Amino acid sequence: MSATLSIEQAAAALARGGVLVYPTEAVWGIGCDPFDRAAVLRLLAIKQRPVDKGVILIAASAEQFDALIDWDALPPERAQTVRASWPGPHTWALPATPAVPAWISGEHRSVALRVSAHPQAAALCRAHGGPLVSTSANLAGQPPAFRREQLDRAVLALADGVCEGETGGLAAPTPIRVALSGEVLRG
Repeated sequence: MSATLSIEQAAAALARGGVLVYPTEAVWGIGCDPFDRAAVLRLLAIKQRPVDKGVILIAASAEQFDALIDWDALPPERAQTVRASWPGPHTWALPATPAVPAWISGEHRSVALRVSAHPQAAALCRAHGGPLVSTSANLAGQPPAFRREQLDRAVLALADGVCEGETGGLAAPTPIRVALSGEVLRG
């Protein structure tokens, strides 16, 4: 069973290449530093998720995504819609810059991003100093954990720790929409 970590302990674990379980707006997530290829590939192996699907990143502020989003590829009104929805439970597939590694975007030309309003998730991003991978802390194809006691023991056994806190209580994972069109990819 993974140890419960404070935000400071969790940020230190991330800096060492750790993979952590932490609460988000709706479900328990599993994440790591998105620019640490080995950590991301380890996270994907834990989840049994193929790299070509891509993963969501969360941040404490839109500025933490500045190098990753090609804002010029969006009409101004679409960019305004995205910015106005953050922070909050809104994940957007945005045009990616070349700075987004393939192990994050997968087979997509976009990157899925959310500025989290969840207190612990945002605090973890601030303490880490940048965005984090944020995918549900379950094996691929299995239901997500809305409560800590629902976390899969196999996932917990392979993670480097669990952040303190509880989920934000949303009834479903955050929707994912295409920033360019508003099309819903996941409702």
